[in-house]
Amino acid sequence: MIIVKIGFIGTGVMGTGVINNLLRQGNDVTVYNRTREHAASVIANGAKWAASPAAATVGNEIVFTMVGFPADVEQVYYGSDGILSVATADQVLVDMTTSSPRLAKKLAQAAAQVVDTPVSGGDVGARKGTLTVMLGGRQAVVDKIMPVLKQFSSSQHYFGPAGSGQHAKMANQIMIAGTMTGMSEMLVYAKRAGLDLEEVVQTVGSGAGANWSLSNYAPRILRDDYTPGFFAKHFLKDLRIALDEAERESLHLPATAEAKRLYELLVERDGLGDDGTQALVKLWWH
Repeated sequence: MIIVKIGFIGTGVMGTGVINNLLRQGNDVTVYNRTREHAASVIANGAKWAASPAAATVGNEIVFTMVGFPADVEQVYYGSDGILSVATADQVLVDMTTSSPRLAKKLAQAAAQVVDTPVSGGDVGARKGTLTVMLGGRQAVVDKIMPVLKQFSSSQHYFGPAGSGQHAKMANQIMIAGTMTGMSEMLVYAKRAGLDLEEVVQTVGSGAGANWSLSNYAPRILRDDYTPGFFAKHFLKDLRIALDEAERESLHLPATAEAKRLYELLVERDGLGDDGTQALVKLWWH
């Protein structure tokens, strides 16, 4: 068993699942979060508390960050009590936030060993340790942390230099945009047609329409459960990053742009950014 001294910044829905898996493997984990009460469950499971990102960095071999927005990444790295104020060349800094590829490249220029490792799999994957990890950075650094990544993920994919992991995650989010809008409109249509929605979900899920969003989120919708496996506001952030990167490459992605427009309605018009992404269906029913 590989046991490592780890700093982990960000104890949200996803971070909590990852941290608990690291603790179960016997690692020495120190955590920081802007709101300490949100770290209470991992502290109860054996994590130590740090009062700042810098304090969560000092003395640890690997420092993970998993926060909400690119601005949050910049704050925990570049702030006066941030990671880079104390990081040493022998530490590996691992950003699991879904963030900007450009920011990932900037971080890689600021420290000796940086890897961008956004993940897919939602709260279920984080809890079960079955996340898919998309990796960007120097191959030697990726190889160094791979045994630890395998403690909370079942699939790891290396794509190239800094920022490549974030680009892969954007491709992933573009795909999910289509499955989330498709699932939502499918349910709205089936409901209006008077069909048994549980039967519809089972039927579509056993045929060519099967997909992760349908399997994981449609049952929650049918239970009227909109708790976040992934926040709607964070998915909107991801779609904006994806479309910004597409624009830089002179790509027009109309379906993704429409998904962004719909999530803007959900988050900014209806104020439901703290609901899970499955709340998109609320644009049609409540």
